[in-house]
Amino acid sequence: MEKSLLMVKPDGVSRGLIGEIISRVEKKGFKIAAMKMTRINKELAKRHYREHNGKPFFEGLVEYITSGPVVMMVVEGRDTVRVLRSMIGTTDPKDAPLGTIRGDFGLDVGRNIVHASDSKDSAAREISLFFNHDEILDYEKADNKWVYES
Repeated sequence: MEKSLLMVKPDGVSRGLIGEIISRVEKKGFKIAAMKMTRINKELAKRHYREHNGKPFFEGLVEYITSGPVVMMVVEGRDTVRVLRSMIGTTDPKDAPLGTIRGDFGLDVGRNIVHASDSKDSAAREISLFFNHDEILDYEKADNKWVYES
């Protein structure tokens, strides 16, 4: 099964949206293989957002992501990266369709509630930044036979 990182950003945590986001992930049929609440330090934030280094918004992004607690999850299932990206909506919540996390709860690109890995490679890199191998649990969900056709 494919894994992806899903992060509830400081605005999502502060607004009390953790449960709503977890509920949507679970209702979709995904398995949460790891989860923790943490506060990202600046060094780790810069490593996480390294592809944006040098862009005008980079420092603001680092300040924002380190401004409060976040909830990190490793989400597992079939085609997880693509489906999670679809569930969260476009980066700018004003353009995100209703029914997506950002479309339902966000108004500003700088406060867009969640992050999800954009590729299998970035998922592997991001998961390794925030989780040790032994923190990612392998278990069978009871409803898999109702979520996946063999």
